[in-house]
Amino acid sequence: MPIDTGTAEVVPDLDHSGRVTLQVNGVPSSYLDLDDPGFLAFEYMQQMDAVVAATTDGPLRALHLGAAGCALARRWDVERPGSRQLAIDVDARLVTLVRAWFDLPRAPRLRLRADDAAAAVATAPPASYDVVVRDVFAGDATPEHLVTRQVAERVAAALRPGGLYLVNCADRPPLDRARRELATLAAAFGPDAVASGRLALVAEPGILKGRRYGNLVLAAVRPLPEDAADTDDADNAAPDLGAPALARALRALPVPAQVLTADELARFVGTARPY
Repeated sequence: MPIDTGTAEVVPDLDHSGRVTLQVNGVPSSYLDLDDPGFLAFEYMQQMDAVVAATTDGPLRALHLGAAGCALARRWDVERPGSRQLAIDVDARLVTLVRAWFDLPRAPRLRLRADDAAAAVATAPPASYDVVVRDVFAGDATPEHLVTRQVAERVAAALRPGGLYLVNCADRPPLDRARRELATLAAAFGPDAVASGRLALVAEPGILKGRRYGNLVLAAVRPLPEDAADTDDADNAAPDLGAPALARALRALPVPAQVLTADELARFVGTARPY
């Protein structure tokens, strides 16, 4: 079907009845099980879900930058009743089609809006989201205006203290883009983001070792106010992305993943410059 930015196609999985791939301009954009809204096929989405499961309890207020078929939003709607989510896609025709094609949750559980992702972040109310997901691509790369420090700072402002920013970064050896994006997040989320475990990189070991092209998940946590951070109340602490429980959960995925934080992450980023 024609859409504003090209074409969209729903391709049935001939090996699994009820499962389909949404392709946008010939590129797989979402994989959905029409009978199981909790199903996630893409490894990077499984990794994002594992990070959220290990760091956030209860219903979510989530902003998805890049809607497509809303696979993550479908899962969080069914796994976390009471969640309120907003999914943004630049293609208005695609937004209309996915509502017609797929049994997506209705508003206010899931709202869909046609908008540019950067514009949506710029107008987001302060401290209004538990999670912001960036999964926006033109071809095989994220548009350059979405990887800047300015956009990352606006995302941080839109997150509640302790809220989580998840980024899908597609890269190839030697992973220079991932290094620069991490440097950008470190600059936007505070000078202690790396040392305090509020910044992490998640990926399959083969991708981390620079063996092939693939998707890496970058995660950043908005810091707590100084008065809250100074307390000893564990319930009010910012999520620690270096916690052993998260590392175990990532290793237990169908395709095991590794997480880098603190000193390991600092070595990976090296002298990369922020965007």
